[in-house]
Amino acid sequence: MPVKRTDEGQESARSLVDLVAVVVSASPEAPKVLVVTGADRRDQLPAGSLAPHHRTLEAGLRTWVEQQTQLRLGYVEQLYTFGDAGRIGAEARHDLSVAYLALVRDANPGAGLTAAWREWYGYFPWEDWREGRPAALDTLEGKLKIWVKNMDRAQRERVEERIELAFGFETGLWSDERVLDRYELLYGADLVAEAPGAAARAAVRGSGVAMAFDHRRILATALSRLRSKIKYRPVIFELMPDSFTLLDLQETVEALSGVRLHKPNFRRLVESQGLVEETGEVSTATGGRPARLVRFRREVLRERPAPGVRLPSPRRS
Repeated sequence: MPVKRTDEGQESARSLVDLVAVVVSASPEAPKVLVVTGADRRDQLPAGSLAPHHRTLEAGLRTWVEQQTQLRLGYVEQLYTFGDAGRIGAEARHDLSVAYLALVRDANPGAGLTAAWREWYGYFPWEDWREGRPAALDTLEGKLKIWVKNMDRAQRERVEERIELAFGFETGLWSDERVLDRYELLYGADLVAEAPGAAARAAVRGSGVAMAFDHRRILATALSRLRSKIKYRPVIFELMPDSFTLLDLQETVEALSGVRLHKPNFRRLVESQGLVEETGEVSTATGGRPARLVRFRREVLRERPAPGVRLPSPRRS
């Protein structure tokens, strides 16, 4: 882990706990994650050490993100604590990182900083099914089948079951929420650059952009959480502007989930659940027939315990 700096800009030794932020924004075109460039020029998530003057873990995280990106976070929730031995470097010690998921409406980092928005499908190209089966899976499927060939029968059957549940190569069933499961299988097969056995050879085609440390695993954990959560909590509206069209909402949900949705069914679902209300205004941005502008109806939070945008479980060929 690189040396961290205090608020006064002085170098200090890393504390026992680091705070890592997965900052997500989304648009109808693509979901994005905020990254900074590390000393090895690889992307990494904004992070910093928990310091004595930080009142809480979350306060420390917000401070680091603002210093590194000049963004003030809104919605934040704790994601997971990562502490596997050797996750930061070659030494078999337990470095702890407490990760948080933050949702923001698209905003540019401060000028002159190394922070930038990256589309998350650059890191996980096999996760975007909006235009059909991702080409990355053509290579990865074959590589995974080769990987299990040398296992003993019992282990091979267990791993093949995990692969089928995660990727659905035989059944055609795809769960958008299994982002972490898929990444960990590819890691175990040395098919992503972060895996220990992958360092000495060329990158596997379709394996995505590498990240520093285990930050791509942290990102995969966040994406799994977010894809699941949009179905039972209205967190999608933390990513939407104050007013938007139903098409904007649908395409943003599709961008996050990586699957296409049936337009009439989606609209009926949103309207029947009372998630939005009309603003009385229209948008002409599409150049065609004016579209009604709507906004999130916050009263739904008091009316129902799980007001999310439910998605179908798609079958993929």
